[in-house]
Amino acid sequence: MEKINVDIKPTGIESAIVYAPFDKAKEALESKGYRIISLEENAKLRMQQGKDHYVSQNGNWTREGVVYAPNKGIFLTKNSPIMANAKEATQSHRKGNEYFLTEEQVEQALQDSVKLSKKSIPTNRFKENEIANFAFGDVAEDYGLFLKDAGIKKMPVYLTNVSDKPFARQLWFRGLDLRSGLRGGKSVLFGYDRDLYDDLRLRGVKIGLEKTLLEKLRQ
Repeated sequence: MEKINVDIKPTGIESAIVYAPFDKAKEALESKGYRIISLEENAKLRMQQGKDHYVSQNGNWTREGVVYAPNKGIFLTKNSPIMANAKEATQSHRKGNEYFLTEEQVEQALQDSVKLSKKSIPTNRFKENEIANFAFGDVAEDYGLFLKDAGIKKMPVYLTNVSDKPFARQLWFRGLDLRSGLRGGKSVLFGYDRDLYDDLRLRGVKIGLEKTLLEKLRQ
């Protein structure tokens, strides 16, 4: 069984990470009562712990996926086909293949999705941006301001190309790049890589008691 490192104790959101192929990491976290983190929960966790914490500085897989559908476009979905078929998808990547989708899987994924573009999203405009609102929910504006205060002016979206068959890739939420420069830092929504088989970070969460994190942040 893969080792679970509980690196954030209960203070609103408790979180743990596993370094393992996606399917094995998912199984390990869920066996201990964790659910795979969403983008919204990941954003809350970064605000909770601060810009210099490990969770902010280092990226991880989230539960959202990216669907590449010919003649339709590229979509961020909360119904990731990979989440429901982790072993099959991980094995496809291990063999160097895409995780191809059936039309039924595509339709199910697109029921809770937003169309993506490669255009960067200004952090001071998360509140009015459709993609940022879909990704981060109720904390979209707060997370944008958190990034802005950290010196990050934009959130790029990295994507690959659509092929003649629909396929899915899992969403990697990159850590904060705080390096200074004329363009400032950046924080990326990354739907590009095909490496579920690698020993990368998968993060799980348990929601703590007392007040909600958003209430704490706004005090």
